[in-house]
Amino acid sequence: MRTKEEQTSEEKLYNYLAKKYDAVVLSKEQLREELGIGKSTMDRYVCQNVGIPPYKKLGTSKNSKVVFNILDVAKFLDNTIATN
Repeated sequence: MRTKEEQTSEEKLYNYLAKKYDAVVLSKEQLREELGIGKSTMDRYVCQNVGIPPYKKLGTSKNSKVVFNILDVAKFLDNTIATN
């Protein structure tokens, strides 16, 4: 196991999200919180499938729950957040 200093930024993001939410997936609301965007923006991103990590829709109805795997979210954030 790597020490905290040896972890990649993606691994650090994954560990942060897993600890914060104590889950393996995030809801739309939880991802909105992490991205700092509004409900209508999130709904538009899901509808257009842009600006968000890959997701799974749990069901076939229009209003089925959408979830995001924390690993995919960590990868997405690692690739979109500028760090110095």
